[in-house]
Formats: sequence, C-alpha cells, structure tokens
Amino acid sequence: MKYAVVEIKGTQYKVEEGKEYLVALHGEKEKVDNRILLYRSDKKLEVGMPEVKGVSVKLTNLGPISGEKLYIAKYRAKSRYRKRVGFRPKYTKILVEKLA
Repeated sequence: MKYAVVEIKGTQYKVEEGKEYLVALHGEKEKVDNRILLYRSDKKLEVGMPEVKGVSVKLTNLGPISGEKLYIAKYRAKSRYRKRVGFRPKYTKILVEKLA
C-alpha cells in the first residue's frame, strides 16, 4: 500500500493514488502546491526533514465545490438574544494521479 502525507496550504493530508480529496483552498482554480512530508511504499518508509527528496505527488485540480451547510447559533442568557447563521464552506476537489 503506497501513501504519502502531503502539506497543502498549511494543512496535512494523507493521500493515496487514484483517490479524490476535498482541500480547503477556498475554491481556487490555480495549481495546487504541495510538500511531501512522509512517503510509504510497500518496502520502505521515508520521513522528510522537513521534506522527502526524490518523491513527487501529481495532483490534478478538479475545480471548486461547496461543502455541506453549517449552522452557527449564538445565544445570550436572560437577554432574549438568539441568532442563527448558516454558510457553505468552499473546497477544492483534487485527484491524486500518481505517487512516484
């Protein structure tokens, strides 16, 4: 089983070849920059200090997507204050094409 731990915009993701992931890039359509922090193949484990040299992860940007609606409720006791706000977070869907 091959996988890698990749840092994208300050957040770490465990990625496998051929799978799709939702990344918090706020709907950007640009190229995805990444750093490989750990690489695991069938025979060996490489840990970067801070990055693994000689390993590349090819990511394809599939475009922006909206997440599920989230609700935030505010409440103050004894003052008849109630507020409810909802929003849909923006994500970017990426496909991991190749780990090499």
